[in-house]
Amino acid sequence: MARILFNHVYKKYGKDNTYAVKDFNLEIHDKEFVVFVGPSGCGKSTTLRMVAGLEDISEGEMFINDEKINDLPPKDRDIAMVFQNYALYPNMSVYENIAFGLRLRKMPKHEIDLNVRRAARVLEIEQFLLRKPKQLSGGQRQRVALGRAIVRNPQVFLMDEPLSNLDAKLRVQMRTEIIRLHKQIGVTTIYVTHDQTEAMTMGNRIVVMKDGVIQQVDTPEGIYNLPNNMFVASFIGSPPMNFITGKIKEHGGELEFHTRRFTLGIPEGKARALRERNLVDRSVILGVRPENISNEANVHEEHPNATFHGVHKSNELMGADRFLYIDVGTEQDMIVRVNPRHQFGDEEKVHLAMDMHKAIFFDRDSNERITD
Repeated sequence: MARILFNHVYKKYGKDNTYAVKDFNLEIHDKEFVVFVGPSGCGKSTTLRMVAGLEDISEGEMFINDEKINDLPPKDRDIAMVFQNYALYPNMSVYENIAFGLRLRKMPKHEIDLNVRRAARVLEIEQFLLRKPKQLSGGQRQRVALGRAIVRNPQVFLMDEPLSNLDAKLRVQMRTEIIRLHKQIGVTTIYVTHDQTEAMTMGNRIVVMKDGVIQQVDTPEGIYNLPNNMFVASFIGSPPMNFITGKIKEHGGELEFHTRRFTLGIPEGKARALRERNLVDRSVILGVRPENISNEANVHEEHPNATFHGVHKSNELMGADRFLYIDVGTEQDMIVRVNPRHQFGDEEKVHLAMDMHKAIFFDRDSNERITD
């Protein structure tokens, strides 16, 4: 059983007290799989290393269950860590690598053998126990690193970008393996990655970080559908959310979103939030996912007051999807997800409709979300 609590945790470096992590507050529940995600230098690995005891906490408190661990040595935290570079001993066999931590604990030989073989069976690496790491593929080495972690039966797993050295196909396979492993053994896990696809597919909850600060903590669905701000909206999602700057205006008692080229009607619920913030006749930023814009005729009928057109510039075929890049007179081309069977010529005029019920408005100054 392991519950992890961060209470106003800071990490600073150097004489100028540069903060790598700022006012980090989070509760991770027992058996939860939480993913820390963000760009390089956002503080996610530093936070993980503070949990492991590899970095000191500058300010604040950290607890595992009800025990404060600020000054607890790493060996006494009952934590197992899986690194990006596997950190295997090259002169030892797979068996010896997995057994190493148990031997340090002076566990009886027969218990070591039982635990190593059980972990190898779970990870399907029994046939590699006598091999050296250099005789294994990257995916097999990562399984050995996982085996060395789970054999200790820790109360917390920490994983620091464990799949970043693998090729794309193997990363997908190992993601599935790690999720299966977590469901099977149920150990509280913190997983660090810069890959938003890993975050979306693996975590019970996602912690999005930027410049050492938590931007949002939510389920994958919550992060994707209701991002707190423009950073989260642009970082999570591939392709990213479209952003369009325009002005809120009133026409015939209804609110509309105006740009230089087109006007979009605003649904009542979103209009109410914009009125409450006194944003009529003010500039705001509209955000919309590529899949919520369509060139299908029936969508035009469903959203008659949210239609517009643009000029096709280029497109990317991604198997089951085609992404169009459309010039609609905004600062950046709009990205639209369409049926891959549709073909478009260069500079072809494309008629589009936006599902304004799924669009989100952001404050132009703070970049914070205004509407649901």
